[in-house]
Amino acid sequence: MSTYDTNRTMTGAAGVAGRIGDVFVAGFGAKSTSIDAPAAALAGRIGAFVAAVFNGVNDWHEARMTRKTLDALSDRELDDIGLCRGDIDSVARRY
Repeated sequence: MSTYDTNRTMTGAAGVAGRIGDVFVAGFGAKSTSIDAPAAALAGRIGAFVAAVFNGVNDWHEARMTRKTLDALSDRELDDIGLCRGDIDSVARRY
């Protein structure tokens, strides 16, 4: 019998990217109350890039874990949930 995985977080990387962007803004000497426009734009682009990288890695990891979990199931268990071995890749890609 399979179990429901509650250890995965669904928050994404926006919080981390925002904190990284704050570090870049602080590094350029901008104050948090009045952010210089070029520094804020650069920090925003860097933060968006870092968030995209983190989200891409997170998506890859989630698909890998889904594929690994489904591969560990027997054919009968897969049949119980309405899947066959050939469906595993398409299910993992949708995650």
